[in-house]
Amino acid sequence: MKEILPRQIGPGLVLIYEDKDIIAVNKGAGLLSVATGGGREKTAYSMLAAYLSKRGGRSTPPAVVHRLDRDTSGVMIFAKSGWVKKKLMDNWDELVTQRSYVCVAEGEFPVFSGGGAGGGTGRGAGGKTFEESGLIDMPLGEDSSGRVVAVEKGGKPARTRWKLLKARNGYSLLSLDLETGRRNQIRAHLAALGHPVAGDKKYWASTDPIKRLCLHAEKIAFHHPRDGKLMNFEVPAPPAFARIL
Repeated sequence: MKEILPRQIGPGLVLIYEDKDIIAVNKGAGLLSVATGGGREKTAYSMLAAYLSKRGGRSTPPAVVHRLDRDTSGVMIFAKSGWVKKKLMDNWDELVTQRSYVCVAEGEFPVFSGGGAGGGTGRGAGGKTFEESGLIDMPLGEDSSGRVVAVEKGGKPARTRWKLLKARNGYSLLSLDLETGRRNQIRAHLAALGHPVAGDKKYWASTDPIKRLCLHAEKIAFHHPRDGKLMNFEVPAPPAFARIL
C-alpha cells in the first residue's frame, strides 16, 4: 500500500516525501534537528529514526545531511544510507541548486548606502523608497562568545540574495536565497544590516511578535544523488508571518 503524504510522524514533524534514498520533512519551530549535548528530548532525527524502525524493522537510522536551527521551521532533507549522505555532502554545492527562506525582519528596508547589500529600488507606501532586491556579501566569523557575526577580516565568504516582498508596520517580509551555507548566515547578515529577524534575541531583535523566530526554510532544490533528477520541495511560510505586516 502506497504511503499517503504528507503525514504527521511526531510533534512538529511532517513527512512530505520518501524514496529508497532520501526523505524530506517539514520541521516545526521549536524542534531540534538533532540532539545536542547528550540530551534526551525528541528531535527531528530521533522521531524519523523511530518512524523508519517501526514501519519496516529498519536498524540503520537516517543520516543528517543539513540542519535547521531549533527555532527555524521548514523543509529538511535526510539520507537513508551512508552512501547517499556522503554523495550529498561531498557534492553539496554542485547538487543543490536552490535554498530559499522567508523571514520577517525588523524595520522597513530603506535604500542601502553601502554594506554590500545594494540592488534595485522601488517606491513604497507614502512615497518611501525601498530596496527591492540585493546581495548581502559579508564574510562571517565568530565573536568572543562563539556567535557567528559579520566580520571585516578573517571570516569565511558568505553571500545571501534577498528580495523585499512587503514592508509595513515597522517590519519587512523578505525572500532569501543562500549562495553559501554558513551557520546562522541569514540571522547574522540581517543583524549586521540593522534589520535582525523578528523574535531573534540572540541577534539583538527588540520585538517578538509571534513568540518564535520569524525564519522559515521555504524551499530546497537539488539533483537526486542516484539518478541526477531535479527534486524540488517547498513548504509555504506560516500565515502568521504575513499577518505581522
